[in-house]
Parts: sequence; C-alpha cells; structure tokens
Amino acid sequence: MHVHAFIEKMERLAPPELAEDFDAEKIGLVVEGRPVISRVCGALDVTPFVVKQAVAASADMLVVHHTPLWTPVTAITGRIASLMRALLSAEMNLYVMHTNFDRAQEGVNDALAELLSLKDISPMAIGCIGSCALSPAEISRRLGGNCRLWGAQKKVRRLAIVAGSGFDPAFIEEAKSLGADTFLSAEMKHSVARIAPLQCIEATHYALEAPAMKRLSTRMGWQYIDDPPLLKIIQ
Repeated sequence: MHVHAFIEKMERLAPPELAEDFDAEKIGLVVEGRPVISRVCGALDVTPFVVKQAVAASADMLVVHHTPLWTPVTAITGRIASLMRALLSAEMNLYVMHTNFDRAQEGVNDALAELLSLKDISPMAIGCIGSCALSPAEISRRLGGNCRLWGAQKKVRRLAIVAGSGFDPAFIEEAKSLGADTFLSAEMKHSVARIAPLQCIEATHYALEAPAMKRLSTRMGWQYIDDPPLLKIIQ
C-alpha cells in the first residue's frame, strides 16, 4: 500500500477534523519514510523500546496515539535526536492519531467502554457515559490495577469515562448532569479532587488509552508493541 492510501484509510477511521485545536500540525504523518508500506506496528507512545521493536520487525509504518513532537522543534538534540535518528535511518513512517482518535467511533473511549462492559452508552463532549455493573475493584482489575479512588466509595451505576488526562471540573459537572455517579480518568489534581461532586476513579494514562491502540492493531492486522511505564505501589 502506498503511504498516501494508508493516510486516507486512517483519516476515514479517525477524521482529523475531530481533533482538538491544540493538536493542529501534531497529528497525521509526522515523520515521512519510505513510500510503500507492507508492515505496520502500533503502539501508544514513541519510546526507545517501541522504536527498537518496530525496527526489529522491519516496520514501514509506526502508528501511535501520542506524538513525540509536542512543541515546535527548533533543535534536534538529546532524546528527540535519538528517536528521529532511529526512525529516519530505518526509513520508517510515523503516523499519529490523538484527540481525533479519542472522539472517533471505535476509538479510544469506545474501546474503554467495551473493556468495562458499559451499556446504554451516551456521548459526552469528550468521553462517554454508560451503565456499569462493575465494582471499583473490578474496574481497577480490568485496567491492570494501580487505580485510586477519590471520595467515599459507593456502588457504581452510571460511569463516565474520559480516557487520558480528563479530570477537568467542566467534564465532571457534565457527567453529573447526565446522571453519572462515578468518573474515571487519569492524572487527578488535588484541587479538582477536593471539589469533585462524584466519586472519581483514577487510573494511569497508559491503562486508559493503550487498550484502543491494541484493539486497533488487532483489527488492522498490525503488530502491537506494549510498553507500559514502570509503576510499583510502595507498601
């Protein structure tokens, strides 16, 4: 497949116009490699391990959720230089689907809803809400553990989910207005936790977004490269 045909396919799956404004020029083909693609790898982040595995797999394309180029690049040094050197020397393309994949059908939040067996699902501004029969402990187990509960523990009936860093007071208020009793996201701030009107379950950023990239890779016949951050609960 030619790279242009691949891009067209990905844009049908996660249209760029769904992305947040801050993703302008940070999604799509961010590193250009060889024009013909026969082998694709998927991952959440562009880490040294992911790039090494993709090179070892002789991938022509690496599809990720998070771009390694968050800010305008004025110098290619250090970590970025190392990553770019490995990608460019392998003539590997790098394609990014970020907030456009969050909002897309069968995207990040839909994959999370499936993982947690949500029913009667309704969309939110970003994320979704659905009926949930799981306990907080089972939610944590399905997400790989290491979840934290903010607020007095209650039975989960309607769960709002915003994959990634979504503990925004406006999102939480929206979820409450739609009947949620529990809000699931990552990277809770102390100030938000103190005013949250719902019980909140805090998972890791990786745990909430990797399932979608893994599911997409399986669906498309790509090799998925799992590279979770090292995290250990200190007893």
